[in-house]
Amino acid sequence: MSRVNKKPHPKASLRILVTSGPTREFIDPIRFISNPSTGALGYEIANVALRRGHKVILISGPTYLSPPKRAKFIPVVTALDMKTAAEKYYPFVDCLIMVGAVSDYRPTKYISRKIKKIRKRLIIELKRNPDILLELGKRKEDRILVGFSLETESLIKNAKQKLKLKNLDLIVSSLFDKSNPPFGSQRIRTIIIDREGKIERFFSSKNLLSKKILAKVERML
Repeated sequence: MSRVNKKPHPKASLRILVTSGPTREFIDPIRFISNPSTGALGYEIANVALRRGHKVILISGPTYLSPPKRAKFIPVVTALDMKTAAEKYYPFVDCLIMVGAVSDYRPTKYISRKIKKIRKRLIIELKRNPDILLELGKRKEDRILVGFSLETESLIKNAKQKLKLKNLDLIVSSLFDKSNPPFGSQRIRTIIIDREGKIERFFSSKNLLSKKILAKVERML
C-alpha cells in the first residue's frame, strides 16, 4: 500500500530527511564561498522529530554542533555533496525538511594551490549550483516537502512563488533585516505558508518553531 493511501495516527513514526547547515564552495584549499548559517534550526528540528518518535536522517554541512545520537548522520561540505546525499535517501522517506542553506553558486575553476595576494584585483567566475529542492519537488509523489527561505524584500510574495515553483506543502520564511538577524538568534520571526495559502506568523524559539512545523507535517501524513 502506498503512503498516499495510508492514514497513520499523527504520532505514527515517520521517516524524515532533514538537511541543515551551510555548504562551502572552495576557491582554493584555504578560501571558500559560504554563508553564516549555524545549522541550529535544522539540528533542532532533527532533535524534536526524534523525541516525537520519528526516524531521522540528518544531512549537514559544516557546523560546530553535535549531531543527534539517534539520527543517521550524513556530513557533507559542498552543494553537490548535499545534492548527492539528498537524492540517495529521498526515495526512502515520508518527508523532506530542507533547512540547509545551500550555496547558489560555486567557482567554475578550483585552484589547487593557495592564491597569493600579488594582484590588486582577482576576478572569480561562478556558475549556478543545482536547485536541490526544485529537482526533488519534481519527484514528490506522496511525500511532504517543507522548504525554507530568507528574503530581503517582498517576503510573502517571494515565499508563495517558491512554494508553488518547488511543489512544496509548507514554506517557512524569514525577512532578513537588522532587527531580525536569523543566524545565531535564540528567537526568530517567521511566517509559515501552506499549499492553500494560509499564512501563520511566529516570533518564537527554534524549539517551538520546530514543534509547530512537525505538528503540521504529522497532520498531513
